[in-house]
Amino acid sequence: MKIPDGAHIAVIDGERFVWLHNKGDAAHPQLDNLGSPDLDPTNRSQGKMRHSITSGQHSGNDLDEAAHVAAAADWLNHQALTNKIENLIIVADKRSLGELRRHYHMELEKRLVGEVGKALTNHSIDEIEQSIIAA
Repeated sequence: MKIPDGAHIAVIDGERFVWLHNKGDAAHPQLDNLGSPDLDPTNRSQGKMRHSITSGQHSGNDLDEAAHVAAAADWLNHQALTNKIENLIIVADKRSLGELRRHYHMELEKRLVGEVGKALTNHSIDEIEQSIIAA
């Protein structure tokens, strides 16, 4: 997948959110780390209620991770609604990607140019860039 000029890339999992920006062009991307946005994942009801397969009980960690991903989606929705992003690529592990999709606003969906279903939050920017290009 090509990374459009000026595109933003959100690399998300249940604990981390890395916010990147393409300073290069589609032929020669140059991803710049803009840091991690401040999120408020305190509303545990935002996250999908997950249950343990064996016990049928909620896993507190699962709920915390889902709340973090839901908070990331809210932040991204705000960026789209306030015209702070034009093109967006989301990179997230499959579980987080599924949770993110539940929270996409219509305006965010219009700006979404691609998704990569891989856990890459602990990888280097170069590895993230190569994974997006290979997708």
